[in-house]
Amino acid sequence: MAESVVAGPRPRRVVVALPALVVAGLALVVAVLVSLAVGSNLVPLPELLAAARGHGDPYVQTLLDARVPRTLTGLLAGAALAIAGTCAQVATRNPLADPGILGITTGASAGIVTVTSAATGLADGSAAGGLGLIGGALLGAVAATVAVMALGAAGRETEGTRLLLGGAVVTAVTLAYSQAMALRSPAAFEALRYWSAGSLAGSAGVPVLMLVAVLVAAAGAFLAGRALDALALGDETASTLGHRPALTRAVVLLLVALLAAAATALTGPIAFVGLAVPHIARTLVGAGTLRQLTAGALIGPAVLLLADSLGRVVARPGEVPVGVVTAVLGAPLLLVLLHRRSSR
Repeated sequence: MAESVVAGPRPRRVVVALPALVVAGLALVVAVLVSLAVGSNLVPLPELLAAARGHGDPYVQTLLDARVPRTLTGLLAGAALAIAGTCAQVATRNPLADPGILGITTGASAGIVTVTSAATGLADGSAAGGLGLIGGALLGAVAATVAVMALGAAGRETEGTRLLLGGAVVTAVTLAYSQAMALRSPAAFEALRYWSAGSLAGSAGVPVLMLVAVLVAAAGAFLAGRALDALALGDETASTLGHRPALTRAVVLLLVALLAAAATALTGPIAFVGLAVPHIARTLVGAGTLRQLTAGALIGPAVLLLADSLGRVVARPGEVPVGVVTAVLGAPLLLVLLHRRSSR
């Protein structure tokens, strides 16, 4: 199991990883340009670049001003989900783990619904409301993470299988709680209806607090890279190498909770990005948590922005929420991964 997630570093892979990272970076640039150009009206690239320099058509400039916050939100949320998914898979030593499967995403959604039902003015996009939604998402995600770790630590050591089972339990409980709160409060119902779809539409940009939270959590994930490499080899091996597996796993899962909470507060729950992107990154750059985190931070935003652009194209002049697009595209991937695991 460990070898399928992270193996020991191989120097020869560095030569291969660098071109792969360059390709991932170019893909991200293309995804950003597509996100800015695609919508109810297509904007040719020359007009887009001219508007970016402040010399374009006023109408194109208006479109660009509306699409830039949406693209920035996709960049931050995609990177957060990808880094969270990579950390979750390595920490649990299970390639099927991600914030959604571990119950963290639904925990964040439950926190948002709770805050909204407690104060009906929090969902109107005001600064206080935005701060309340961020806090509610964070508290819900952390509470779900603590519950998953408690359920997963029922045995002698915390195993990935028990963590995933605990995540299934927490997901069911938090989802039922959110639905119950929605039935009691019209404001909570509206919040749940909005967040459950998962969308970049209507984004007003990235709050500074959200940006700081993601950057701090991402930095913590990169700093834990070596410890995660050791953890992927097994708890006994990690202990022999001088690491503390239980503490490392707890800290990393809390970082995952922070990243998932930030992404959920920004966009609502978005499925399969945290599951699929780490596998794509692993295929491109090979073993090594730091390389996978770097590749994921580039691929995650690209995947999310391209999925969002596809949702705007297939239903023009309306749009399909990006959470629906990623779910439709990610479900076959999950079946493939399950088939590969059963074949092994």
